[in-house]
Formats: sequence, structure tokens, C-alpha cells
Amino acid sequence: MQRISKNWLIHLLLISGGIIMALPFVWMILTSGKTLVESTQIPPTWFPESFQVSNYQAVLNLLPFGAFYLNTFLMVIGRVIGSVLFSAMAAYACARLRFPGRDLFFALVLIQMMIPASIFITPQYLLAQRLGILNSVPALILPGIVSAFGTFLLRQFFLGLPSELEEAAHLEGANVWTIFFKIMLPLAKSGLIALGIFTTLFAFKDLMWPLIVNTSIRQMPLAAGLANLQGQYATNFPQLMAGSLLAIWPMVAVFIIFQRKFIEGIATTGGKL
Repeated sequence: MQRISKNWLIHLLLISGGIIMALPFVWMILTSGKTLVESTQIPPTWFPESFQVSNYQAVLNLLPFGAFYLNTFLMVIGRVIGSVLFSAMAAYACARLRFPGRDLFFALVLIQMMIPASIFITPQYLLAQRLGILNSVPALILPGIVSAFGTFLLRQFFLGLPSELEEAAHLEGANVWTIFFKIMLPLAKSGLIALGIFTTLFAFKDLMWPLIVNTSIRQMPLAAGLANLQGQYATNFPQLMAGSLLAIWPMVAVFIIFQRKFIEGIATTGGKL
């Protein structure tokens, strides 16, 4: 009986936490259908008298959401491919290869994770300027093609794989690249998927870098494009919520589709430190 009561208490706490987490999203959906007066009413009201679909039409007319979706898609794909590929190569080298300075190299990776990302904005901007890619989609991709977090995450995964696989491959005459691409990388699929989802989330919510490196609104991703709905002195909150809802549905779909792989990858990569 005590165990059953404990399980009910745990489930009650988890359900309560889920409801609390869902409340902002429910509020966003309901506010997107309100009038401006209803959204600023004191005391606030939860439900609009009549759901205003015109807020969505106004946002689609104000902002080029087609360009936002395309820029976001290209940015996410570019960052995911670069981050997964380079992080996997660096992680495998730090986990399974022996070379002078390996531990120092990995220590530098960990140190980079401890430094605030804002410190790298100036050198990254100067690099993009020297490359001549300012105000373009490649400029959005540039900071995300390497990932210290991804290197750390995948290193934990490679450390958990049995060394007998490499020894057998060496006996068969396979070189390092063959072992990495044909043996170790397929076994790291769960970790790669987890890193891909993390990279997608980090890229999707990136706001500061796109606003710095791009000035044309048609070169903005979704997060930076929505910033144009925030007024300096007044903001139309229903339109802002409608735009936010139009912006977040791709991430919700990605999480729903890859939820099991995401959890599996995190659980596996955390299995050995």
C-alpha cells in the first residue's frame, strides 16, 4: 500500500509539472486569437470572446514567412551536417585514438564550453566579414558547423563501445578512416541523432547572431524575423503570439517524430563518463 501511494504521489507531481509547463503554450494559443484590447485587459481573461483568425492573416502579410522557413531550414541543415560530422571525428579521436596532446586538446574543448558564447561574436563576425558572407544564409550556418558540446557528447558514446571491434578491424587490415566510417559511426547512430536534435534546437532558437550578421529581413530565420513584431513603444501581442505559433510548430513536429530516438540517445551517451 505504501508503494502504491508513493507511485500515485510521483505521478501526481509529474502531471502537475506537465500542466505547469504546458500553460505558457496554452496561453500563447489563446492570446493569438484575442483582440489587442482583450490581450491587455486587467484582470486578464483566458478565452477570447471570438477567436480572431485575422491575427494570423495580418502576420503572414507583415512578414515573409516563406523566406523565414527556407532560411531556417537551410541554417538547421547546414549546422546539423557540420556539427555532427566534425564533432564525431573529434570525439572519436579524443576517445579512441592515442596521439600526443590528446588530453590537452580535449581539455581545451571543455574550456571552450565554459566560456560565454557572446565572447565569440566579434571574432566570428570578423571571420564572416573576411569571407564575404555577411547578410547571407552561409553566415547563419558559420558558428554552428563545429560544436564543443557535440564533441563532449559523442566522446562519451564512443568510450562506451567495446574495443574488440577496433582490434578485429585492425586484424582485417582496416585503416582508421574505414573503422570510423564503417564500424564505429553506424554504432553511434543514437548519439548522432541526439546531437542532431540538440543542434536543431540550438540553431532554431538562435537570435543574437542572425540579427548581428544579417540586416535584410529576407535573410532572417524565424526567431530573428519574429523580433520585428516587437515594437519599441507598443507591441501587438495577439499578432506576436500568432507569429510565435507559426514559428514553433516545426520544432514541435521534430520532437514528436524523434522523441524516442532523442531519449534513447541521451540515455546511451550518459551511460559512461
